[in-house]
Amino acid sequence: MADKIYPASKPPGAAPVSAAPSANPNFPASKANLYNATRPVYRPQPRRSRRSCCCSCCLWITFTIMLLIVIAAIAGGIAYVFYRPHRPTFSVSSLHVSQLNLTSSNKLTTRFNFTITARNPNKKIVFYYDPVSISFDSNGVDVGDGSIPAFTMEKKNTTALRTIVSVSGQTVDENSDLKSDLKKKKSLPLKIQLDTKVKAKIGSLKTKKVPIRVTCEGIKAAAPTGKTATTATTSDAKCKVDLRIKIWKWTI
Repeated sequence: MADKIYPASKPPGAAPVSAAPSANPNFPASKANLYNATRPVYRPQPRRSRRSCCCSCCLWITFTIMLLIVIAAIAGGIAYVFYRPHRPTFSVSSLHVSQLNLTSSNKLTTRFNFTITARNPNKKIVFYYDPVSISFDSNGVDVGDGSIPAFTMEKKNTTALRTIVSVSGQTVDENSDLKSDLKKKKSLPLKIQLDTKVKAKIGSLKTKKVPIRVTCEGIKAAAPTGKTATTATTSDAKCKVDLRIKIWKWTI
């Protein structure tokens, strides 16, 4: 009996062969799948708030300013202990009235020979003065103007400054106290004012120029009789020195 030959692709009794599943069930891939495959995954990063940055900047600026203030205070304290700075002093040495005349037309003519003494009490500081402007005032009336050239005050130095202060043809108010005092031949109260700028040399360091005002009060002056000059009373005269610092529109 002859053997039966079966096809090799399907032997008898063999289970039907199913096709293997595809490795990529979506192949061919769509455009959307290709885009999502190459797009990086977005992960939100933590960010510092603007408020925290501003607070940090403010803290650092405040700390820096306070540190500079402390350093300046320490340096100033060391300089004060080492140099012992003192203000210069001024005093009226003499004042002679050679002319003090008021005409019937209320025209005032005056001439004063004025000497003021400036003292530098510092051992390690030199003062440099700009030209000094001088004005004499009596009961609110300008009775004399003058000036002193620029000068230098060395360490522990005393300088006598002499000048002539005068006015010519100054108009005086009819009702002023000056006119009544001159008629009664009374002595006139005088207020002397000096304005200038000064800078100091401390060691090798030179400061900027600072405006100062010297005010002297307590002076009595009388009109001369004839051609003989009279000497003003200066025993009660007191002079004070003030810094003229200008802040915005105000001068202190």
